[in-house]
Amino acid sequence: MRIEMPYGGTTLCADIPWGRALGTLDVADAPELPRLDEAVREALVAPLGMERGLFDIVRPGESVALIVSDSFRQTRADRFLPVLVDGLNRAGIRDGDIQVCYSTGTHRGPAPEEQKLILGAEMYARLGGHAFAHDAHDSANLELLGTTRRGTPVWINRRVLACDRIVATGTVVLHYFGGFGGGRKSIVPGIAGVETISRNHSMNLDPHSDRLNPDVRIGVLDGNPVAEDMLEAAQFVPVDFILNTVLNRQGRIAGLFAGEMDAAHRAACRMAYELYSAPIDEQADLVVASAGSAKNFVQSHKALFNAYQAVKPGGRIVFVAPCPEGPGSEQFTQWLRRRDRADIIAGLRERAEINGQTALSTVEKAPLACFVTEMGEDSVALLRGRKAESLTDALNKAHAELTALGTPDPTVWLMPSAGYTVPFVSSG
Repeated sequence: MRIEMPYGGTTLCADIPWGRALGTLDVADAPELPRLDEAVREALVAPLGMERGLFDIVRPGESVALIVSDSFRQTRADRFLPVLVDGLNRAGIRDGDIQVCYSTGTHRGPAPEEQKLILGAEMYARLGGHAFAHDAHDSANLELLGTTRRGTPVWINRRVLACDRIVATGTVVLHYFGGFGGGRKSIVPGIAGVETISRNHSMNLDPHSDRLNPDVRIGVLDGNPVAEDMLEAAQFVPVDFILNTVLNRQGRIAGLFAGEMDAAHRAACRMAYELYSAPIDEQADLVVASAGSAKNFVQSHKALFNAYQAVKPGGRIVFVAPCPEGPGSEQFTQWLRRRDRADIIAGLRERAEINGQTALSTVEKAPLACFVTEMGEDSVALLRGRKAESLTDALNKAHAELTALGTPDPTVWLMPSAGYTVPFVSSG
């Protein structure tokens, strides 16, 4: 079996003389939208769930907060922003009236070179001087707007709220506890305070037993308490318009969805589910999965989560994840240093925190994984995984472990885009 896996900007290859391939799970094929500039204009003037387009809503001289994603997710904002901003200009909104906010949630803000990649060279030159990164920990720059029915206090970035209009952009993928990315996630957690984020994400835990909440599911919005609370919290914010993309496996724009926050987002979610979900009839003994170019383990965790859906209980995962920035943050590693799963859950009961949620998921899944990574052995051990020197070494280690468990000829799923591809076992 020939195995090729993306690793940062390169591809790792290995040949194995054992195993029975079940196939490759990947994002479905979808063409790039033709005449993209025209498609963007059409989406902005004929929105979903609204009677008027963006350029009919704004008034000359108004200030506009333009929310864009940070450097940890690709949206191809560089492709649609020139059309959006030029349209605002024609509607009487000058470049100087536009405040760009990077919706970081609890991530770090993007470096200047990353900002240029996010916005594109032209927009960075025009708007970069009045762009800023949200800081969830900066209480002085947060305003309390209310509390959701589930008890989440809604703290939101003051600079965004001070603008006359709010336009949120992003991309939609399946998300392991938010249901889907994009839409309301540009607001919560995107420009929300850490208390808001932590309270919302705490709903990932079952309120009655020490386990993850079974109602919090990937690819599910309705009935998912995290997703429902996110939307309610985001609706405290007067978002005038959203523009969300759905990207194909080459990272090009395959779908554009603009308009009212919930209506446009749900339309994008339907397309994203068709593209990113991968129905399977059976789980495999071994899953070989790549996190692509994810910069740290916290971002790579999505790929591990997805690979876990395709592996049998007690199986093995070969996890290809460079993680040049290491585990992700000191807060995350502090959670990992707790004794075990029960200790993490106890800590989360005392103080809800997003890094703790990710740590809990990690210690449940990483024991099955052999890592091909730039992280050191100590970091991988802290994640509860094992480090290999190469893809071949990882495959051999996984094979030896499976052979010792009585499976010398394991079935194998390959997942070259594991951060985006979500396996679902067919119920029938």
